[in-house]
Amino acid sequence: MRRFLSVLIVGMLLCATLPAWGQASSPKLYVCNQGEATVSVIDMASMSVETTVDLKERGFSENAKPHHVVAEPDGSHWYVSLIGANTILKMNRQNEIVARLDNFEVPGLLALDPSKDVLYAGRSMSAVNPPKSLGMIERSDMEIMERVGTFFPRPHPLAVTPNGEHAFIASLGTNQLMGIDTDTRETQLTRLEGTTQTPVQFAATADGSTLIAGGQKTGQLLVFDASEAPALSVTDTLAVGSQPWHPVIGRQSGLAYVPNKMSNSISVVDVDNASVQGTIRGDGLAQPHGTVLSADGRHLFVSNNNREGTYEPRGDNPEAGTVTVIDTRTNEIVKVIEVGTYPTGVGTFGGAQPTGS
Repeated sequence: MRRFLSVLIVGMLLCATLPAWGQASSPKLYVCNQGEATVSVIDMASMSVETTVDLKERGFSENAKPHHVVAEPDGSHWYVSLIGANTILKMNRQNEIVARLDNFEVPGLLALDPSKDVLYAGRSMSAVNPPKSLGMIERSDMEIMERVGTFFPRPHPLAVTPNGEHAFIASLGTNQLMGIDTDTRETQLTRLEGTTQTPVQFAATADGSTLIAGGQKTGQLLVFDASEAPALSVTDTLAVGSQPWHPVIGRQSGLAYVPNKMSNSISVVDVDNASVQGTIRGDGLAQPHGTVLSADGRHLFVSNNNREGTYEPRGDNPEAGTVTVIDTRTNEIVKVIEVGTYPTGVGTFGGAQPTGS
């Protein structure tokens, strides 16, 4: 009897230490290595590369160009756009392909609808004349639901409000943005005055009332009032660094972190007060591209292209890019993680889900 109880207790303790079936064990960061057709999967708790998903081993060419990732909040699936393959993949937590959408020309940024079975897909900024449309994809089976016409060229930056009622997309070529009622598909255009901004990507506040986007050509951060969505209006314009890329806004702090690609820096912005609070620089920041915050907002993860060799890799890949980890309490870099060649867009399960992008 004692032996039986001992075995039972050991078994119960073992089960208690193991993750439940079907659950991911720790937060993950997915990093697209566009230059080598791989995706690095980083354990956000240990700040280390857990595995590398090689798309070449899954039937794609070295020119597949994985660009951006979004993940289901429960970690069950993640989605990656492949610019060079005109494909969007649906992967499970074992990093296996479970569904795919082919013949979607030059997919770029992705966004999940938080209230509907919809994946939104824009077009890559590397394409000179992509289709003037936003893809709405039924993500349960990866079938195209609708291609919503944008009426403007090069639709790229993409956001969805936290309640899923509206989506936004903007043009790289003209100062035009479009808001979409995701139920009725009714659209509304907004025109920006002045110099062509070339907005790269949006981020939204937790309540969805404010959007931000960096202008690649101007080095400005645009702050939008989205309270009358699908209409947008500019409320503030802030000078940040050269070529602001994919920003993120902290849910707890309300601070925005804006990677400035050609300044090798991160601007810290108080969104409510529309003011730049500081600038982060340091080893490992080398053409910063994508940003993700940990769930508690304590750490900022930033992918870096490193195409100009600003950072000197310590590992086996002389062309490796990085993910820099920044402590948001001190704004200091606490870890530099080397990944693959030309890392671009990032996505997360278990970190702070991107609000709006």
